[in-house]
Amino acid sequence: MLRTIKKDIQAVKERDPAARSLIEILLTYAGLHAVLLHRLAHFFWRVHIPILPRLISHLARFLTGIEIHPAAVIGQGFFIDHGMGVVIGETTEIGNNVTLYQGVTLGGTGKELGKRHPTLGNDVIVGAGAKILGAVVVGDSVRIGANSVVLKSIPAHNTVVGIPGRVIHRKEEEGVLDHTNLPDPIAARFKMLEHKILELRRELHGEDLHGKKTEHEVESGDED
Repeated sequence: MLRTIKKDIQAVKERDPAARSLIEILLTYAGLHAVLLHRLAHFFWRVHIPILPRLISHLARFLTGIEIHPAAVIGQGFFIDHGMGVVIGETTEIGNNVTLYQGVTLGGTGKELGKRHPTLGNDVIVGAGAKILGAVVVGDSVRIGANSVVLKSIPAHNTVVGIPGRVIHRKEEEGVLDHTNLPDPIAARFKMLEHKILELRRELHGEDLHGKKTEHEVESGDED
């Protein structure tokens, strides 16, 4: 556990340029406080101590605004940036070196039993406000854009944007999620449709296959 906690602290230093000293990280980073309290709650959960793990989880939520169920399995180097409003459900599994931003939900889709929360691979980055719902699997090095809603499993090394989340087949630089340059598949589809409409307008107001003006064009000329 001590080795894991050390990696959690190191993750803050490496991924947040605002982190200036170890003392500052230990005293002022709510995301780190929530993770450390979860490590403790998870230990008590694994040894089947009743009530105490949930009380620790509840205390962490009161102090940090971050709710992590004590049964959730979280790997090393886990970093919650800012963190307010983050919710991590009971059967969630998170790999190593994962980063979550504020407002992220790793939740379920109903009252089903068993595995009902997401599994995140290693080196995953989830943008602010994103929701990953259900027992989906997010592969290694996946990047999920802000406010995306992921309802299906995502293969490794992809970027996901939109509601519902759509896979964009492009590999981001390791450890980086560039929100300003994420493609917009809906806007691209509208642009394609607009281009098609312009082509149809040209055909409608242009000439037919025999080099003659279309009927619409002739009628327009007569009116002029």
